[in-house]
Amino acid sequence: MTPPSIAHEVLGAVFAVDTDNTPPRLSVLLWERAQDPARGTWSLPGGVLSPDEDLKSSMRRHLAEKVDLREVAHLEQLAVFSDPHRIPGPRTLASTYLGLVRPDSLNHPDAQLPADTRWHRLDDLPPMSFDHAAIVALARTRLAAKLSYTNIAFALAPTEFSMSTLSDVYGAALGYPVDSTNLLRILSRRGVVAATGTVGRTGRSGGRPPALYRFAENGLRVTDEFATLRPPP
Repeated sequence: MTPPSIAHEVLGAVFAVDTDNTPPRLSVLLWERAQDPARGTWSLPGGVLSPDEDLKSSMRRHLAEKVDLREVAHLEQLAVFSDPHRIPGPRTLASTYLGLVRPDSLNHPDAQLPADTRWHRLDDLPPMSFDHAAIVALARTRLAAKLSYTNIAFALAPTEFSMSTLSDVYGAALGYPVDSTNLLRILSRRGVVAATGTVGRTGRSGGRPPALYRFAENGLRVTDEFATLRPPP
């Protein structure tokens, strides 16, 4: 008996925090399906794996071609979704990825999304296609875990930032408030952030201009493998 054909696709749960919004919220990039199956629902960007490419290259290609997203600060493999009935038609495996985009890229003048593509807040998601909501939930869980023991926030924060801005980024990604003084103490002790020696713009309420910081590295590393960030009591 000839074995059934199995297709293979890549899908990306790409997150960003728009620090210009008040309050900042974690968002995911989605595109609206214009044809069946699941017409009118919202899907994660991705597509079929070509025979001549590896998974990560395929994911980056689909992000660039399908949703015109070329600047992804961090991209890592998430999980394989293999339920035989996850989508209608021939069985299709999905290799999924977690991607992160900096606010600098979101607010760049050339950052124009296709008409059917939009950033959606994770606390207000539209009707999702197939198992894509489960992929988003798993990606959010992975991100929250890695914020505790790695420097992964480098891929969500502006190039330079005040600690209040960085605590907003952490709070948006974790889903609860993060104290900026405690965050600075933790990240400084781990060598994750460093002062730039410059100051930012004074806020609407006035006061002293905030000191600006930057991440010491723009690549993922484990900073404390046993650390866990917890919500305030």
